[in-house]
Amino acid sequence: MQLSMAVHKSFDTFTISTDFSVTGDCVGVFGVSGSGKSTLVSMLAGLVKPDSGEIVLDGDYLFSSAKKINLRPEKRRIAMVFQQHGLFPHLNVRNNLLYGYKRCPAEFRTINFDTLVAVLKLDELLHRGANNLSGGEKQRVALGRAILANPRLLLMDEPLSALDDTLRFQIIPYLRSVSEQFGIPYLFISHSLVEMRLMTDTVLAFDKGTMIGQTTGEQLARIRMGQSQIGYINLLELDSMTERAGMCAYHWKGGELLLSAGNRDTISGLFELSSKDIMLFKKHPEAISARNLLHCTVAGLFESASKIGVELKCGDGMLVAEIVPEAVRELEIEKDCLVYAAIKASAFRRLAAGMSHK
Repeated sequence: MQLSMAVHKSFDTFTISTDFSVTGDCVGVFGVSGSGKSTLVSMLAGLVKPDSGEIVLDGDYLFSSAKKINLRPEKRRIAMVFQQHGLFPHLNVRNNLLYGYKRCPAEFRTINFDTLVAVLKLDELLHRGANNLSGGEKQRVALGRAILANPRLLLMDEPLSALDDTLRFQIIPYLRSVSEQFGIPYLFISHSLVEMRLMTDTVLAFDKGTMIGQTTGEQLARIRMGQSQIGYINLLELDSMTERAGMCAYHWKGGELLLSAGNRDTISGLFELSSKDIMLFKKHPEAISARNLLHCTVAGLFESASKIGVELKCGDGMLVAEIVPEAVRELEIEKDCLVYAAIKASAFRRLAAGMSHK
């Protein structure tokens, strides 16, 4: 996908003005509430008309004030998935799925219904009413309905924000798999940096109606580390859990990790660990209450506001710890030096069971 948007739109209390070009199939639009994310995608979808400018998708003009072009939404072949699923309550799952498919011109119908149902694991839900579904099931059906419209582009506007964490991270693998399997590029809109890192390759960052940068989810997380109360979030895939002395021992590519007993029901999964929860030592501490002590090599350092991010290579794994500049000087931390990283067993938080980080 190649998308160019040079548009201006003014409302009574808000103005969005942006000029960018982006290439890629997994693109994110990131920003806090009120930054202009939803207005941007509404203009792209044809739901809101810009005051001026142009929108070009894969060489085709969707809107141009100079050329007097403004394609109707149905002519743009752009499907949307919102945070509220929007399923038709009087239709069962099968008929909800087929709603967009039946309205798609025959020459664009390239996605097989049964294949999509299998990918989204909807086989057993086809005859169930829309009101007889869980939140995660409703979002999977909404995604399937959008894909079966055979769009050239999929817009996902905060599709996970109405779900709890357990459901959010159950849905993410489905969102990526349908795009990859059916070759449909997407714009993923969210205010969550973790979602950006899991769902996108390129991120357009917005603030107060203006694009402030084009980067990656990983780089954006590092830039914002020093400004965030939760710091940088390390994403770790842990597996092969065994119980040991009332705790949970997991295999990680950076070494064994001990987690609190509350994780007994998870054999493997994706966990998060804040950069703030990693304490660094230059020498092996004589005694420490933290159950995890990793011997690591400093792979690099980066600045983020008033904090320093320390990249740690622990075996085959990587972590980012966060310290103040004074600590860097006092501990004489520099690239290629050896340090010990101490982490409490209670510092890890499970995001999803059995989920892989891309």
